Amino acid sequence: MARQGKAASALERGRDAYASRAWVDAHALLQEADESEPLAPPDLDLLATAAYMLGRDEEWVGAHERAHHLHLEAGEIEWAARAAFWIGFSFALRGEFGPAEGWFGRAQRLLDERDADCVERGFLLVAFGHGLLEAGDAAAAGALGADAVAMARRFGNRDLFAFAVILQGEAAAFDSRVTEGLRLLDEAMVAVTTENLSPVVSGVAYCEVILTCQQIFELRRAREWTLALDRWRRAQPDMVAFTGRCLVHRAEILQLGGSWGDALEEAREACRRFVETSSPTAGLALYREAELLRLQGDLDGAEEAYRAASHAGWEPQPGLAQLRLAQRRLDAAVAAIRRATVESSDPLKRAVLLPAYVEIMLAADAVDEARAACDELETIAGRYSSALLDAIAAYERGAVELAAGDATRALEHLRRALDAWRMLEVPYEVARTRVLIGEACRLLEDTDACTLELEAARADFVRLGALPDASRVEQLLGHRRDGAEHGLSPRELEVLRLLAAGKSNREIAAALVISEHTVARHVQNIFAKLRLSSRAAATAFAFEHDLV
Repeated sequence: MARQGKAASALERGRDAYASRAWVDAHALLQEADESEPLAPPDLDLLATAAYMLGRDEEWVGAHERAHHLHLEAGEIEWAARAAFWIGFSFALRGEFGPAEGWFGRAQRLLDERDADCVERGFLLVAFGHGLLEAGDAAAAGALGADAVAMARRFGNRDLFAFAVILQGEAAAFDSRVTEGLRLLDEAMVAVTTENLSPVVSGVAYCEVILTCQQIFELRRAREWTLALDRWRRAQPDMVAFTGRCLVHRAEILQLGGSWGDALEEAREACRRFVETSSPTAGLALYREAELLRLQGDLDGAEEAYRAASHAGWEPQPGLAQLRLAQRRLDAAVAAIRRATVESSDPLKRAVLLPAYVEIMLAADAVDEARAACDELETIAGRYSSALLDAIAAYERGAVELAAGDATRALEHLRRALDAWRMLEVPYEVARTRVLIGEACRLLEDTDACTLELEAARADFVRLGALPDASRVEQLLGHRRDGAEHGLSPRELEVLRLLAAGKSNREIAAALVISEHTVARHVQNIFAKLRLSSRAAATAFAFEHDLV
């Protein structure tokens, strides 16, 4: 009796902790209750969810397997099918599609044998719809989503409703019906933010909707829902699941908004979270880290991060091709971007690659190839209603016209791009566009306008920490490039030169006859003045600016 009383106490407290989203306590208490007396399926579901929210996917699967067999023994076929669905769902999220299809197939067979109309059929429709979406059949996926919505309404299941409407929205958006798709995604997120959905469903919904917005270049909604996801995450400090994705989304938004230091911290924290949860999307965080390092001039660090992303299964393009261009390995850059674009046929995926393709081909003096890629980019932008895509296409068209020597036409496109970037609040792209506007003004012999544009761009690049871009603008302005130009004292310049030569702090101290403590202080001052975060970045900066 005492043992039963203890189990009952742990179970009640576990349920309370679950209700308050205290996942560590909920998991510990429910597990304690389970060890005293095996939990019934409804409480097994609570234990599974608490485990999932702590990043323990195997425990989620194990608890649902137990529930599945208990339901089968009790003749509760629909509930057994639902447990099978959630097991398949977990495998699908991890990219393990064989086990996922096996469990979905088992659920389908159980329901077909019973031939009953039930909500579980709706969940399976969503799973099969996502398979169709991955295969490129958006119309068929949308039809299954509509059927699942009808079932969700008939049975009053809010979790299924959110899943089904998101599937409908994704299908419409990827089928070029962007306005309709966004309306559906917004409707789904209203359900997520205002109704008491399953925590797992809520987390998946946030990530699915944000990812879709990014894929269709819908920056405003991506920002809004990323902020909402971050609030949801912070309200559950114990949560581990979804936090990696949340941090990557935040890193992307912070990067676009110009907060590169914060973005890099978020990307690196996401890498740590993905390692903790063995997530297959760790490569996404590594790729974001690589992009930020490349833009800041840490080419060695970027190279390492791109390689790590590739090893994790993430295609490191177009960033790696752009890195090769920054390394002055033009042939490698051309080969890489050509290969990546040839392999990709999906228009939205090509839209990610084509801007880099245009810029690399212009660097290779292949203006005709760049122009053809720009034509394709404009066609894609016309198909998908996106202010971000329109801005990208206008910028690339301006770059092509400038390379062809038509400064007047270039300015027409570049000023349209500049207005769009400002409206979207993307400062790095604003600065890049002002550089091309300055070059166009120089071609038209308006040297004052050229200088004003370039100086404004340089100031933005320095503020962002985009040191390679700032260096290029300095060359265009004809400024001298020495340590004083960057705020370094003569002694700091000496330290930087020795640091770039591979000397340790001890070796620098010996060479300059100063203490190691003083060297360390000079190194920190150099990092602060140049907005750098590592010795590798300082070395790259020194070579980039001919300071050694």
